[in-house]
Amino acid sequence: MSTPFPHPAQHPYQQPPSPYPQQPGPYQHRQPPGSYQHQQPPGPYQHQPAPYPPAPGPGLGPGSGPGPGCEVCGAMPAAPVTVRGHQGMVVIMRFLRRGGVLCRTCGLAVFRQMQSDTLVRGWWGALSMLITPVVLLLNLGALARIRKLPPPATAAWRPPLDPGRPLLRRPAGLIGLVPLTALALVVIAVPVLVLVGGSTEEGSGVKFQPRKNRDPLSVGACAHNDREWPHQDLRNVPCDSADAQYLITEPKDGYCATGDYIAHLQYSVDGESTLCLHPVKN
Repeated sequence: MSTPFPHPAQHPYQQPPSPYPQQPGPYQHRQPPGSYQHQQPPGPYQHQPAPYPPAPGPGLGPGSGPGPGCEVCGAMPAAPVTVRGHQGMVVIMRFLRRGGVLCRTCGLAVFRQMQSDTLVRGWWGALSMLITPVVLLLNLGALARIRKLPPPATAAWRPPLDPGRPLLRRPAGLIGLVPLTALALVVIAVPVLVLVGGSTEEGSGVKFQPRKNRDPLSVGACAHNDREWPHQDLRNVPCDSADAQYLITEPKDGYCATGDYIAHLQYSVDGESTLCLHPVKN
């Protein structure tokens, strides 16, 4: 009895179709017409875009943008700023310093607080009286750098520091101005007193140096000037001597004769009377 030849569709050695799509390659497998094509059913959950930006993680905090961010609040732009302070404690002293990358708002807050504390606590010591003004002046350079920064253009990760009121509107600033003003007056007054004390100007505006001849001039005697006019350093000499240059006379009706010189008041006996010097021809 012969075995019937199986139908091609029921061949026992025919490979069933693959449930997975074949990747393209140099040799492509062609499915016979009418064969079953497996399709992946859509999943029950599909990925949706996040409605909020991701939270800051490593590398996304302050300073990860195009420029450095503020170390306090994270706002940009920011720049390196260093503000100094000083505290005098009679015998010892403390030098304070706060620096970092700060925005305009936080930098201004640090500057005002440091200046305010220095104005109140920086004067209590002999050396601190000289150091405190220097520290206050150095901080003006930091203030200029802070004011060059534009207002923050990006949102801050944390609340910025509060700048508060300006220095002149704070009680600490007004109290600190008292020793600062006194020191400024001393600095200005010392050179003025030196100039006034060193210059020997009379009411006529003529400069002279302290005279060596301290004896008062005698009316009717003669005098010799040991200096060049208009400076005066007069001394009494006999009228018949070769040193006689001027005859000492008293003014008439409050005036000296035409051509006479007027001696400084310090050459009179009482220091207040006017004496005339009449030239003597030798």
